Amino acid sequence: MPGKNRKISANVRRRAARVRLLLMDVDGTLTDGHVYLVSQADGTALEMKCFNAQDGQGLTLAAQAGLRTGVISGRESPAMRRRAKESRIEFVCEGTAVKIPAYEDLLRKTHLSEEQVGYIGDDLPDLPVMRRVGFSVAVANAVPEVMQAAHHVTQRAGGDGAVREVIEIILKAQGKWESLISKAKA
Repeated sequence: MPGKNRKISANVRRRAARVRLLLMDVDGTLTDGHVYLVSQADGTALEMKCFNAQDGQGLTLAAQAGLRTGVISGRESPAMRRRAKESRIEFVCEGTAVKIPAYEDLLRKTHLSEEQVGYIGDDLPDLPVMRRVGFSVAVANAVPEVMQAAHHVTQRAGGDGAVREVIEIILKAQGKWESLISKAKA
């Protein structure tokens, strides 16, 4: 993974060590942002999304380590729901054009403080949540406003291992990464 030897600041490590719930956007963060619509003969369209296998492995390891995960997305997608199930993503909030109500609902459900929440985003709708969490992360291909609001910017782009990169930072800061390596399963 490119950037694996990148120096992580003490501030980022401190923030990452407190994270108990990692939330993320979907399109542009967990995917590369492309939404493929394939026209069908009946006039409907089949939606396709591309997910990264390393992100999936990271999400599975996060669940094994006790790190809770969730997505907050403006779109609704059967593909995302399937990927969430496969990757052990606990919370799936879809069709939420304004993300703060879903975020606040998750805080209530999990009984966590904002300092214990991390969020990964790429675009303007992510900013309100990013400004409140204890550890906000922008993917490498995020818009400038999101990068400026982030505590950390990944080296990897959305849909290309950025989520895995963040999970590694969190689990290493919590001292859990090394013990998980031998537990990784295909």
